[in-house]
Amino acid sequence: MRISKENIATVKASLFGAAAGAAGLAVIGFSWGGWVTAGTAAKIADRTADAAVVLALAPICVDNFRREPDAGAQLINLQKMSSYDQAGFVQQGGWAALLGSKQNNSAVTRACAQSLALLTKADLG
Repeated sequence: MRISKENIATVKASLFGAAAGAAGLAVIGFSWGGWVTAGTAAKIADRTADAAVVLALAPICVDNFRREPDAGAQLINLQKMSSYDQAGFVQQGGWAALLGSKQNNSAVTRACAQSLALLTKADLG
């Protein structure tokens, strides 16, 4: 069976068109279509999970601070410090430690310190 040159040219053009279409679709999909690789999706999921942890645990840290008997004096001391030192103060106080753990999540500690810095003595009441 002989294949004509015209059929070969048609098959080549069809394959080239399919390859160009696939490449174009990939470029458009990844550039504007919102497609991401599995690695990028995992990074986005990790960042989202970390943000959710901070959002859930920072108020608990603030509440732990507010329950301290000397919270008013502690608040005054905290607000006199720089923001970098405030996170260390919260860490040393243990208010950001997870339940049953001695370790602090640094993002939770920073968020807690930022929230505490905005409190007033009346908020402790």
